[in-house]
Amino acid sequence: METLNLNELKYNEQGLIPVVVQSYETKDVLMLAYMNEEALKQTIQTKMGTYFSRSRQEIWKKGETSGNVQYVKKLTYDCDADTLLLEVTQEGVACHTGEMSCFHHVIFENEEKSESKDLLNQLYQTIAERKKNPVEGSYTNYLFTKGLDKILKKVGEETAEVIIASKNQSAEETIYEISDLVYHTLVLMVNQGITIDAIAAELKSRQQKKR
Repeated sequence: METLNLNELKYNEQGLIPVVVQSYETKDVLMLAYMNEEALKQTIQTKMGTYFSRSRQEIWKKGETSGNVQYVKKLTYDCDADTLLLEVTQEGVACHTGEMSCFHHVIFENEEKSESKDLLNQLYQTIAERKKNPVEGSYTNYLFTKGLDKILKKVGEETAEVIIASKNQSAEETIYEISDLVYHTLVLMVNQGITIDAIAAELKSRQQKKR
């Protein structure tokens, strides 16, 4: 942050500069927004994603009403000095639709990709949505209604089931039980306000440590 030279930035005729917002942990692009000079200064000072609304003509802080705030980790600008790249730790989801990223409409995809991370994010988002907007008969809502002790009990039970399945040398059974454990762990994370990005950041920090 200290190396950013604000005088080098090129704003458009409306006094705005586009900002590509990216997850610091996963490197996924989360959204595109705009800043004016004041929004940029506030972002640097508060280390929270703060932007300028072109429709409302006012400065707004991401997550001010939804709680889906963005903790700024790194800010850079491109070679032409007319676009910013803001790397953040995203609390909750970035898109107002409930999707993790605003860029979720695929037009074309050339290569087959692994869906593992996307599936985890989608499951996390579904669980978070259930917590925010309960659905009658939902097992997820049942867990949230019963509270932390019930969720912890289920995590403990599923952990034991994974151990038993592994001892039985059954790959199919172990996969099934690990899936249950992952689901209940995600429920626990949502209940405690812990994001997948936060876990990714912790794992990344461990990876970087010399052992």
